[in-house]
Amino acid sequence: MGSNFTDFGDLVLLIGDFHIPQRASEMPSCFQELLYPTDKIRHVLCTGNVGSKAVLEQLKALGNLHIVKGDMDTGFDFPETKVVHIGDFKVGLIHGHQVIPWGDREALSYWQRKLDCDVLVSGHTHKDSVAEVQGKFFINPGSATGAFQSFCNEVVPSFMLMAVQGPNIVLYVYQEKEGKASVVMSELTMKRDT
Repeated sequence: MGSNFTDFGDLVLLIGDFHIPQRASEMPSCFQELLYPTDKIRHVLCTGNVGSKAVLEQLKALGNLHIVKGDMDTGFDFPETKVVHIGDFKVGLIHGHQVIPWGDREALSYWQRKLDCDVLVSGHTHKDSVAEVQGKFFINPGSATGAFQSFCNEVVPSFMLMAVQGPNIVLYVYQEKEGKASVVMSELTMKRDT
């Protein structure tokens, strides 16, 4: 990770749907090299389905961990939802199995309103996505391992880093392609009522 992250405000890792060891053995090595060890991440927002205590301990070592319970997180006592203040943003966190149909923007809007948040982070679809609906942001970091999901033909391993400063978010989407991490940057700006 470049030194420019520390100049941009709060750095937040968005990650989830590991399913280790049930559906995957580990994160891609290119992701592990990027994430471990680092002291730049302030918060970790995990959409759940970690799969094991070992993964949970790795996440705790990265930063201030905020985690919700996935539909496969048996034996873990995580909350169903969580709301965290990061910079100027109120960020809601859910796993995503509660959203029916899965990944549906109208159903996501219901949860955004219910949690009264500016940014809703959810998982479960195992496909990364970023959308803006009526001035609110819907972010899905995908699956950190590329774990199998019954309704996806091909799952590409992914996670996101979110740099927050004032009303701005710079989002870095990391995907594993042929053993290497590729990154795409997006800028999101919160429109405030004047």
